[in-house]
Amino acid sequence: MQTHQRLQRRLGVFDATAIGLGSMLGAGVFVVFSPATALAGRLMIVSVLIAGAIAYCNAVASAQLAAKYPASGGTYVYGRKQLGEWPGFVAGWGFVTGKTASCAAMALTFGHYVAPDYATPVAVAAVAVLTAVNLMGITRTALLTRVLLGIVLATLVFVAVAGLLGPHPEPGVSAESPGSAWGILPAAGLMFFAFAGYARIATLGEEVKDPTRTIPRAILAALAAAFVIYLGLAVLLLWHLSPQRLAGSASPLLDAVVFSGLRAGSPLVQAGAAAACLGALLALITGVGRTALAMARERDLPAPLARVGGRHTVPVVAELSVAAAVVALLITTDVLTVVGFSSFGVLIYYSVTNAAAFTLAERPATAPRWMNAAGFAGCLLLAVTLPFASVAGMAAVLAAGIAGRFLVLKLRKRQPSP
Repeated sequence: MQTHQRLQRRLGVFDATAIGLGSMLGAGVFVVFSPATALAGRLMIVSVLIAGAIAYCNAVASAQLAAKYPASGGTYVYGRKQLGEWPGFVAGWGFVTGKTASCAAMALTFGHYVAPDYATPVAVAAVAVLTAVNLMGITRTALLTRVLLGIVLATLVFVAVAGLLGPHPEPGVSAESPGSAWGILPAAGLMFFAFAGYARIATLGEEVKDPTRTIPRAILAALAAAFVIYLGLAVLLLWHLSPQRLAGSASPLLDAVVFSGLRAGSPLVQAGAAAACLGALLALITGVGRTALAMARERDLPAPLARVGGRHTVPVVAELSVAAAVVALLITTDVLTVVGFSSFGVLIYYSVTNAAAFTLAERPATAPRWMNAAGFAGCLLLAVTLPFASVAGMAAVLAAGIAGRFLVLKLRKRQPSP
């Protein structure tokens, strides 16, 4: 039987929580409130609550499984162990392909914030630099994540202060509120993806100290912090900007400062948005690389991707391959117009997480089976509310992956045994 070099356990609760929270406070926190308000209006707050509830169910399932299977790969590993090879493959393939596109979009968003006229070259440079950081070891990744997260949190505090100081729109001045009750679920779908960063903690299971204790604590702590921040910002922005202005804003947190007595601090918000993009991109590259590593170990992706090497024992080939794929997307594709399909992939990923957790025989009192069932149903409910183009695009990618694996398995069966 082939053996693989293992990654090193170097992350504690604080570092793991920072990586998860850094993923959830990425570029999304600077833009997601506008489209969600356009869909649901003032009821956008209900969307945040729904997204948070489904995310909590998924986080509990992820924590259960990560404690039982503390290896790189996240739900790809859990699906294989609890449900079989095919569900695990679907989860892993959806995560790797969808999040690779998300990496490209995140890098391009950073480029637009920093140098709009040279967005693509700056995005490529960001991917190269962050990949180099990852290759220096997971502790360097965690250190940079903490620095970027600190910048983002400071920015959000500044935005909150600006919003509280006002001035605020006069009562009765606003026209009819945008959105409707029918937009609550689609808006919840948008908000859910802002919460999905805790998956990055599970994908790092092989690099966490005392994983049975550390992973559940880090996942739930990161989600709780993100939920409080998103709910607080939702209430503040609706009050400070009004639903009409919020729904029409391309940069709601920046507008919250522009339309306040602290507008001179607008460049600080732009810097915070850039840091958020980098933090989320760093965590995404790390998570996708570890999932590709796990899939390669099981021969669901090319075997060289399973190679661990270097002085810092990192998945060198997987990390470089992810970076190359992201750069290729940046150079050849207008990523922001096609990345929507990754949302469907994330929901499929978490539906497998909940299904796998449902089959666990041993479970703590805080993780009843009904919660796994609720998470599974919630993921599917949000998935069917996504735009048809997003569903069709990701379904095609999943179908291509399934067909490719089926053909590879057929060819392997025909090969003579050594």
